[in-house]
Order: sequence, then structure tokens, then C-alpha cells
Amino acid sequence: MSKINYKSVEEIELIRESSLLVSKTLGEIAKVIAPGVKTIELDKLAETFIRDNGGVPAFLNYHGFPFSLCISLNDQVVHGFPGSHVLTEGDLVSVDCGVVLNKYYGDSAYTFAIGEVNDQVKKLMRVTQECLKLGVEKAVVGMRIGDIGYAVQEHAEKNGFGVVKELVGHGVGLKLHEKPEVPNYGKRGAGIKLEEGMVIAIEPMINAGRAGVKFWDDGWTVSTSDKKPSAHYEHTVAVRKGTPDILSTFDYVENVLKEKNNN
Repeated sequence: MSKINYKSVEEIELIRESSLLVSKTLGEIAKVIAPGVKTIELDKLAETFIRDNGGVPAFLNYHGFPFSLCISLNDQVVHGFPGSHVLTEGDLVSVDCGVVLNKYYGDSAYTFAIGEVNDQVKKLMRVTQECLKLGVEKAVVGMRIGDIGYAVQEHAEKNGFGVVKELVGHGVGLKLHEKPEVPNYGKRGAGIKLEEGMVIAIEPMINAGRAGVKFWDDGWTVSTSDKKPSAHYEHTVAVRKGTPDILSTFDYVENVLKEKNNN
């Protein structure tokens, strides 16, 4: 089993820079995502923006993945392919983005509502973001991986939603996926102890219905087994004493969305 790669203060700052470029890229997506837009256009925009800012799209050609973004629609959980699909009112779109900058990776995801979505979808988005917040709060020295998973699972299931168990969060650094794995379920006090210098991606994938998923023949796309919608939010986080250090941010996205709503 490969060991955990602990990061120095300097390395964490480099991962922060990468994570902020991811966050800004998602902010650029927020500006244009709307009914009538093809998902492949979002992918091209992201690749151009990342390269213009000195980065490289982390997902492009990763184990053969052919795009810069994972764009997952409605009942797709993660790893969806951008393509000719034209977004329509009521769609739910999870956009997962990663970059490499100065050799270090950043990773974050945000789920967008296209126009007006129904109340169940609104609740799913809200609860999934709350799950992320609760999981991140546990990313402090002395807690354990199971504490993060328990916080996410308990909140999701309390709200009647299913927690995807086949896919997990992960360490981030010189590779996109490092040890340890960070499941969105677990027991309090179980698993690896969190220590200073660990950098992890916490990424609840929460289904409106059952927890079950199915894997597509394309080798990538994962969707819900009951065809109900799924939401996905992700932050890259450095473990600290007392308070977690969130290296990515949703501020760029949320400022754009606020501005859109006011217009």
C-alpha cells in the first residue's frame, strides 16, 4: 500500500494556488452555464482558461479520460463526458475540475441548477453542500477519516438521501489521487488519524433516491441506479490544528450566480 505523502507549508501554498485556479475556472463556467449551452462548450472554455493562466487541465488524458472537465447531468453522479447535449431549464449539472500548476494538483467540484429546478433538487443541492461543510469541519488534527465520512453520511441519510459508496475522496498533491481514500460514509473514531501536512479532497456524492449506482460502458460515467438526480460538491483541504484550511473556494462561482440572480 502506498503511503501518505505529507506536505510542507510551501507545498500546501502551491496546492492552494492550483486549487484557486480550479475555483476561478468554475467561476468562468458559472458565467456562461445556461439553457441553450452545449456541455462541450463549457469544456473548451475551461481548457482555454486553465492554459491561459499557466496551468494544465489535470483530467485531460488522465488514464485516457478525453476531456478537461467531468460534466455529469441529472442522474449522472460523476465522470460524465461533455458533448453535444444542450442544457435545458431544470437540468442539474455537476462540474468537476482539476488543474496542475507548478507540478501540484488542485481539485474541486460544484453542482449547478439550470434555470428553475424542482424543490427536491433544490433540497438535494443544499443538503449536499451542507454535507461537504460538515465533512470539512472534521478535517483537523486528531480526528479520523471515519469522522469525515460519518458526518457526511449522517446528514445525508437524515434528509432521506443516498450516499454513494463506490467512489471516494482522496489525497491531493503531486498526484491527482493520493492516499488516503476519504469515503463519504464511515464510523466515528475509525480509520486513519488526520495529521498536519495531509491534504485531502472531500467530495460528497449524494443521490436524491437510493445509494446504488451503475457504471457505464464508456468506462467512466457513473449514474444512479434508480435514475434519480445526484449532486456533487468538492473542496481540497489541508488538515490543520483546530480549524481546517480550505484551499479551494466557491466564492468565484457564488459571486457570479448572485450577480446573475440580481439581473
